[in-house]
Amino acid sequence: MITAFYDFMDTWNRYINKETPLHHHRMMDFLVDVWSGDVRRGLLMAFRHSGKSTVVGIFAACVLYVRPETRILILSAETGLATRMVNHVRNILENHPLCVDMVPKNKKEWASGRITINRPVGIREPSVVCQGIHGNITGSRADLIICDDVEVPNTCNTAQKRDALRERLRELDFILSPGGAMIYIGTPHTMDTIYRTTDDD
Repeated sequence: MITAFYDFMDTWNRYINKETPLHHHRMMDFLVDVWSGDVRRGLLMAFRHSGKSTVVGIFAACVLYVRPETRILILSAETGLATRMVNHVRNILENHPLCVDMVPKNKKEWASGRITINRPVGIREPSVVCQGIHGNITGSRADLIICDDVEVPNTCNTAQKRDALRERLRELDFILSPGGAMIYIGTPHTMDTIYRTTDDD
């Protein structure tokens, strides 16, 4: 499986006239391991400006390329951050040489906050949808949840906010489909970071 993701990423980088850094291949290794492994939970942390979000966006687009029926929820501290990730995925789908047949002619659900690719009929949720951490996700279902920078100063600068953030993130277990995967991407912003806790905390 990893070969398909490498090829997808390398093809995209060639399209935008860039080389694929070695550490991006390592990030992709990790993401694919989480997506296809038994635990299906993962945390990606790397140095600032390392391209975490860039790789995760390519990964999300490739998941849709490999499994068009996948439903992806992108959650960030603020809706604007999540929307930026969706826009990144949408740009890849619109321009990647392998994704020509994935973009619908009728772009009714092809906006900044939600996109739906050409896929099998009968799936209610969009292919990709985003929300801020305090947005309404009740009733949503997802096969892949990407928590991209949910811990930022505004969501973790007090103990009360950190408790509220942890409680909110526990709700994701009720949204994730059986066998689904959940991936966190971020950088700790406090000693009591959510990234050092376990599922039992």
